[in-house]
Amino acid sequence: MNGAFVHLNVHTEYSLVDGLVRVEDLVAAAAESGMPALAVTEQGNLFSAVKFCRAAEQAGLKPVLGVQIQVLDDETDQGASRLTLLCQDLEGYHNVTGLVTRSYTEGQRQGIPHVLKHWLPDHTGGLLALSGGAAGDVGQALLAGNEAGALRLLEAWQTLFPDRYYLELQRTHRPHEENYITAAVRLAQNGQVPVVATNDVRFLAADDFEAHEARVCIQQGYTLNDPRRPRQYSQLQYLRHGDDMAAVFRDLPEAVANTLAIAARCNLAFDLGTYHLP
Repeated sequence: MNGAFVHLNVHTEYSLVDGLVRVEDLVAAAAESGMPALAVTEQGNLFSAVKFCRAAEQAGLKPVLGVQIQVLDDETDQGASRLTLLCQDLEGYHNVTGLVTRSYTEGQRQGIPHVLKHWLPDHTGGLLALSGGAAGDVGQALLAGNEAGALRLLEAWQTLFPDRYYLELQRTHRPHEENYITAAVRLAQNGQVPVVATNDVRFLAADDFEAHEARVCIQQGYTLNDPRRPRQYSQLQYLRHGDDMAAVFRDLPEAVANTLAIAARCNLAFDLGTYHLP
């Protein structure tokens, strides 16, 4: 697969909590930049799936479909952690739709759908997993200085996703990112697990940051100038060019190369426009 980089973690306007990007504009920008493929990973839903896949194929891009979920381990008292699931094939799509549906019907906590970790063992076929970076459970353990705990979590994920689990790295100038990357790379070497670079994309261009912040404030019930509001995002979470991402991770070229390898492993194909009578 040609190209320098593939974005594997992107929220569009269909991520009702924190996405701003219109699908058509996203696909056009990715195609113009020469990317061979593109993933859309909405927050807890697959609402954009058909629209995105159609637009990507028309633009000559390989669509990679996924979802970003909030995972709760009901055997511990820890809070939710982030995990991104990417569909390799139709089996993976069926598994992820089942998990998302169940998160809404059985996993809601304070109005937010969650996937309970014990649901996963029977529903990981056809799926690749990205660790969630610093917001994943492995990342949270690393930032807490619990490397032994992080290794145990990593081994559990590798059991659920054999040869299909990647430690996710991000450089968007948010707090603790470099501390996390240092610890994650060390863990990757000890645990023999690959790393992958993502940009946690929430908007199309850097100039869209303020509009994105306004949307987040509306959802969270804050005003822009409220000193109490959480500031979870940075101006760098836009659809950066592949060459830019390669430069940002020039010390970790394998993290960039693995974006292409993951895109090559994801080959979900929908049979759209055909009637299937019962």
